[in-house]
Amino acid sequence: MAKWTDKDERQYEHVKEGVLLLGKSEDTAKEVAARTVNKQRREEGRTPNKTTQGTGNPNTPLEVRTIRELQNIASDLKIEGRSKLKKTELVEAIRSKRI
Repeated sequence: MAKWTDKDERQYEHVKEGVLLLGKSEDTAKEVAARTVNKQRREEGRTPNKTTQGTGNPNTPLEVRTIRELQNIASDLKIEGRSKLKKTELVEAIRSKRI
């Protein structure tokens, strides 16, 4: 894991304190602060992981998820050729594999 700079550490503490002032828990404040710093690092290209590893909210229909989220689900399900599939084809392949 890449080391945060002193500036990243200061930003983390600043965001964490702000969230605590809003009355949130220590755990929530730490998570929000870390996510904020990591997002900033991604946007500045200071971290190699520029794409999401997520699969989206499980309560969200497949049709409204992003292609990247659908590709990640397809990857978990070991669906071949997923990178070449269109969004509707990904949804169909995921549904048929889950049954």
